[in-house]
Amino acid sequence: MMNESAGEVWELDRIEGRYGPLVTFDRPAFIHPTAEIYGKNHFAEGSSVWPRVVMRAENHENVVGLFSNVQDFVLMHVGLKQGSIVGAHCSIAHHAVLHGCTIGDNCLIGINATVMDDAVIGDNSIVAGQSIVVTGTVIPANSIVAGAPAKVVKTRNNYVANRLNAFAYHHNALAYARGDHRAWHGEENRRAIDDEHRRLEAEFARMRTAE
Repeated sequence: MMNESAGEVWELDRIEGRYGPLVTFDRPAFIHPTAEIYGKNHFAEGSSVWPRVVMRAENHENVVGLFSNVQDFVLMHVGLKQGSIVGAHCSIAHHAVLHGCTIGDNCLIGINATVMDDAVIGDNSIVAGQSIVVTGTVIPANSIVAGAPAKVVKTRNNYVANRLNAFAYHHNALAYARGDHRAWHGEENRRAIDDEHRRLEAEFARMRTAE
């Protein structure tokens, strides 16, 4: 099956059948074989799941959005009312916990951060590492959140930085899918990141002009 976004071949048969019938894949970039995925979970195009991730959905559904990454040792679990929903172009960093919450588009959830039941993280936001977003918290778009319990400490549109982080992980995921574990090393990677950074800055400027 062709990943049209990058021209890479994604060999879906490597993962299809490993998980239950309610786990669905729409051209993900990479699913690490150590990921433990149970119940109803969906992976959108370009998404990636890294070593030792655990995802459980005994009811509701967990969703990983377009070109989003779920990094090593993340736990995603459903809450009483809903699954854990990750929007597009997000990075869920190492050891984070998502429990029945909603993460908007272009967000970064930091290392060891926890986002609890019914919490909502607005688009273009950052949850700092080790923060705890308590049950039912609603974080506005374009926020930087920190603390335990987490609070908004700064208002800033993090679109470019968060999209660039997600791009880097997508680039790496495509490399891992073909057995290359050194994609971030060397001049080619630096050029790709620099080109994407310029593209995102121009895109963001056009968005701001249109507001």
